[in-house]
Amino acid sequence: MNTEMQNFLDRVIPKYRQLTIDSNLAYWAATTTGDPEADARYSSIKAEYMKLLANREDFAELKRLKESGAVTDPLLARQLLILYNQYEQQQMDDADIEKLVAMETEVEGIFNTFRATIDGEKKSDNEISDMMRLETDNAKRKAVWEGSKQIGAEVSGKVLDVIRFRNGLAKKLGYDNFYTMNLTLQELDETELFNLLGELERQTLAPFAEMKQELDAELSQRYGIDPSQMRPWHYSDPFFQEVPVTNDVDLDKYFEGQDVVALTKTYFDSVGLTDMQKIIDNSDLYEREGKYQHAYCTNIDREGDTRMLCNVRNNDYWMSTMLHEAGHAVYDYYNDPSLPYVLRDAAHTLTTEAIAMLFGRLTKNADFLIQIAGVPAAEAQGLQAAFAKQLTRTMLIFVRWNLVMTHFERDMYKNPDQDLNTLWWDYVERFQLVNRPEDRHQPDWAAKIHLAVVPVYYQNYMLGELTASQLQASIERDLGVASIVGDTRIGEWLTTKFFKPGARWSWNEKIEKATGEKLTPNYFVSQFVQS
Repeated sequence: MNTEMQNFLDRVIPKYRQLTIDSNLAYWAATTTGDPEADARYSSIKAEYMKLLANREDFAELKRLKESGAVTDPLLARQLLILYNQYEQQQMDDADIEKLVAMETEVEGIFNTFRATIDGEKKSDNEISDMMRLETDNAKRKAVWEGSKQIGAEVSGKVLDVIRFRNGLAKKLGYDNFYTMNLTLQELDETELFNLLGELERQTLAPFAEMKQELDAELSQRYGIDPSQMRPWHYSDPFFQEVPVTNDVDLDKYFEGQDVVALTKTYFDSVGLTDMQKIIDNSDLYEREGKYQHAYCTNIDREGDTRMLCNVRNNDYWMSTMLHEAGHAVYDYYNDPSLPYVLRDAAHTLTTEAIAMLFGRLTKNADFLIQIAGVPAAEAQGLQAAFAKQLTRTMLIFVRWNLVMTHFERDMYKNPDQDLNTLWWDYVERFQLVNRPEDRHQPDWAAKIHLAVVPVYYQNYMLGELTASQLQASIERDLGVASIVGDTRIGEWLTTKFFKPGARWSWNEKIEKATGEKLTPNYFVSQFVQS
């Protein structure tokens, strides 16, 4: 059976590889330009790729090989399972593929080019972010926040159409809904996942509530209101997923007047990952009209063409985002070229998110601020406790926000016809302890791009944060370092233990081989909840 599996790979992978590259390039063109023709080209190539995976004869062969249990070569067996999961999800008719791709591309195109109108002026996401951070007038803050939700009303009907259609396809394959199918084919157990999330909810409730009470007292004083009057627009971003700027720590000032792209290169050079400039040269990092407003990294060919899309400004948010996306980039770039093409990829989305999040935390690290950003040592060290507090706040806020997204998305796919507008605010109040706006019944949930464009993804951010803490503890233990700044052995450790193995092992086996144990929340809880 090993020979039969190799024959299958020899026959299928050349086209699989070329369509993957073509799809990545087409998506890059669409998101960097906002050109409808580029959208159409991406849609066409994506459909062709999905049709390749939908081939029923090829899927039957993979199923036969998998059920035989006779593919014994470890690398062949791993490729078999990865391809089987990819093929199973695409077992649909050509007409369904064409319809799904058209629906998804239309929604994504709206997100890429939409600009909110506030006081009669079009505003980019970066401009809204600046206003949410800096505006002190309560009425203006509310108007900006409401403007940030305009995209939700624009796309909600189309998003629900996509969700219902995805569910229909999943049911044809024998699954209850698309959410359950997608988790299963990601090698994630839904019951285990939500048991873990439930434990995180329980352990973070008291420290989060205490932190938020303190935060609300600080912010309400700034806005001249009673803490009981705090509403969603009084936080520093539209979803309360980021820690607001407070009087104790204003990290933005350390990056104003700096070049966060250059600082990104400086940091990665310091840990021995010295090809960052090549990645930067391939990337598209600054905002412009029509361009995708968020950030992502793409591994175009798994042979070194790794790119980042960002919309950089010189502030803490974009410094952290650059480090995050560069984490994805080095994970992709420093793969093992001797591995088969299918395995020159992340073991799982959560493992590449782990690396991104490990680096994204660094803007609140005194060593990073001193050695990379040039903050005077006495100042940074004097604020070390405040930085640690800020990072803890960041993580507590993130956990509670992630609970909103994961629970809402699961319930949305279980029943997309329920009152989702109310359900969204039920979860926001339960997990984030944020008061819902009075007399508002709008599809605010649909303003979050992930629910439409990157389905069943958000749990990977949470699992990535848990993995990041476990990796950091292992690096500090193995190398005898106190932080992950300024030591080239850090890059060597990550490259050897985490980057080069690619997808040769399942995600939890990979974590165990790198750190000595399977994924556990203990390191994250110790670092941020019990601290």
